[in-house]
Amino acid sequence: MPEEPARALVRSERSGTTLVLTIDHPPVNVLSRAVLEALLERLDEAESDPAVRVVVLASAAAKAFAAGADIREMASMGPDQARIHGARGQAVTRRIERLPVPVIAAVHGVCLGGGCEVALACDFVIATPDALFGQPEINLGVTPGWGGSQRLPRRIGAARARRWIYTGQSVTATDAQAQGWVDQVVSREQLLPTALAFAAELSGKPPLALAAAKYEVLRASDPGIDADLAYELDLWARLFGTRDQREGMQAFLEKGKAPSHDRSGWAESSEGFPWGNGATPEAASRASGKRKRDDGSGRD
Repeated sequence: MPEEPARALVRSERSGTTLVLTIDHPPVNVLSRAVLEALLERLDEAESDPAVRVVVLASAAAKAFAAGADIREMASMGPDQARIHGARGQAVTRRIERLPVPVIAAVHGVCLGGGCEVALACDFVIATPDALFGQPEINLGVTPGWGGSQRLPRRIGAARARRWIYTGQSVTATDAQAQGWVDQVVSREQLLPTALAFAAELSGKPPLALAAAKYEVLRASDPGIDADLAYELDLWARLFGTRDQREGMQAFLEKGKAPSHDRSGWAESSEGFPWGNGATPEAASRASGKRKRDDGSGRD
């Protein structure tokens, strides 16, 4: 029987003890809600099948691994809707990260935004020379919301991650390899064969020890990942409904130039964010000191 449409968005095929999950949402594998749900279902199947020893995540699109989240779905969201959708994206990346078998991303073409975050959650990334990685969310008035702001600094260091996230610029596979998170760069013809060969090597390791090793390394590199992802999701969701987000995503959908912004209304729009008035003990202390100086009850 043919696969139901939602499941067909992520095709599943066995190659020995390796399960190849292929995202097939033309033309550029935009990560819509349906694609995320199909990914989660396929990952659940991978864990429940004891014959699966390694997962390879690949793409059927000619020009992309995954072009990112579905901006059309997100553009009109408010904070509450964004929080639910962001949690869905985080569930996929966390599922990949905690799957008790290695996950290898075989990346060609565009791998941006949510697509980059999916690759970041994988244990290994093998890419082609034409692969482009990046977190361009800043240009839409938001930030990475599916784990990118937390995993990228852990992978390449805070200084490099700041450049990726603050500028939204794309990075080549060669540069990403030099920065330490793309493991290997191979030709398009050799991409899947290389990933499958590495998967076969990993499949020869004792499965329980391999799962334990994966969890140990995760614990060493990301001991506070659950709390950190919750922090990321909170800030990401709060950005929805702001002028930056509304105008940035609308410009993207209309293929126009994003408007420039000043900081007018900064205090009001910052309400609820960590830098807002009284949001931190440090800010509250400064505000208290200023009030005392203004009313003459304290000294400079």
